[in-house]
Amino acid sequence: MQQLILGGARSGKSRLAEKLAADSGCAVIYIATSQPLDGEMNERVRLHRERRPAQWGLIEEPIALARVLRENAGAQTCLLVDCLTLWLTNLLMLEDPQRLSVEREALLECLAGLPGHIVFVSNETGMGVVPLGELTRRYVDEAGWLHQALAERCQRVVLTVAGLPLTLKGTAL
Repeated sequence: MQQLILGGARSGKSRLAEKLAADSGCAVIYIATSQPLDGEMNERVRLHRERRPAQWGLIEEPIALARVLRENAGAQTCLLVDCLTLWLTNLLMLEDPQRLSVEREALLECLAGLPGHIVFVSNETGMGVVPLGELTRRYVDEAGWLHQALAERCQRVVLTVAGLPLTLKGTAL
C-alpha cells in the first residue's frame, strides 16, 4: 500500500506517518531527504531521530529517491519517506535544471512496481498566497504537481490539520 500524508508545518503529518509505519507490521526503513545545513535543521533532525524506534533502519538520501525506493522496497518492508518537499527543494537547488524532471519521473514511474508499504510525507504548500519570487513560485507549482501525481497513484491520501487526519482518498484512518 502506498500512502501520501500531506499537511502544513507542525500539522502532525510526520507523527501520523510514523504511526502508520509502526502499525504496518513490517520492518521500517526511514528515508530522510533533509540536508541539515544549519543549527535549526540539525535540531529538527535530532528530534525526529529521538522519536523513532531504535530498530528502524535509516537511509539519508537527498536526491536519488526512486533508486533508494527500488533498492529497499520489499513485501515485508515499510518505507517512510520524510519529506517530499525537502527532496523537491534539494532538486530545485541543483545546478542541473533537468535533474528535477528526471528524478520526478523516475519516482512516479517506479511506484507501480514496488512491493510492500510506502508512506510519503509532504508539506501542503498550495493553500496560501502565491509567493513573490520566481524560485518560490516554482517550488509551490512543482510541489502541487508532484502531490497531484502521487495522489493519483497512492491508495490512500490524508491531509493532516492540527494533528487530525482527514482522509481524502482510500479507507479512513
